[in-house]
Amino acid sequence: MSDGRTGLRERKKQLTYQAVSEAAISMFLERGFDKVSVAEVAAAADISKPTLFRYFPAKEDLVLHRFADHEDEAARVVSGRADGLSPLEALRHHFLDGLDRRDPVTGLCDNPQVLAFHRLLYGTPSLVARLYAYQGRSEAALAHALDPGTPVAARLAAGQIIAVLRILAEENWRRMDAGESADRVHADAVAAAGLAFAQLADGLITPDPAEAPR
Repeated sequence: MSDGRTGLRERKKQLTYQAVSEAAISMFLERGFDKVSVAEVAAAADISKPTLFRYFPAKEDLVLHRFADHEDEAARVVSGRADGLSPLEALRHHFLDGLDRRDPVTGLCDNPQVLAFHRLLYGTPSLVARLYAYQGRSEAALAHALDPGTPVAARLAAGQIIAVLRILAEENWRRMDAGESADRVHADAVAAAGLAFAQLADGLITPDPAEAPR
């Protein structure tokens, strides 16, 4: 019974996270991130300002909550990969699948709402700075998945992989923002991903628990 209550509380918490975040993003898109106060967001969500900060430690997190589920995505792909598939191959397949699905995380998505969100994100310096903190946690999670001991080699590999994923997504987003369609850019995005992962395969520092310094 306690597990059921815990699960219910967690679901309610997640629903609150989502509702407050969506309300905030709607206000930010309408008026601009810097022109909406946290107090206004709290009032719109019908919660107190202290309660809001218990859910979102910083104003920027109201926007970046959408990325929260993706922080450990690369790590989950590596940990859950099929037998015989290397971490890099698993990540390549996952990214290519994301391009096919027009996953916003890949940058290859021309949905008007997604475009508006990305313009808010990349057009607000404080949000971009906060996004790097999320990416830092992605690196840490991936390094742990590559080698639970997290030697220097695993951290270097994770840093290179996350940087490549970020650059690919940013390049796709740049073309979306310039008015190109996702369908038109798709072939170029696939080719760029192939090049990027080939370069990683050629030069990636592969974690080796037996040899890497700790």
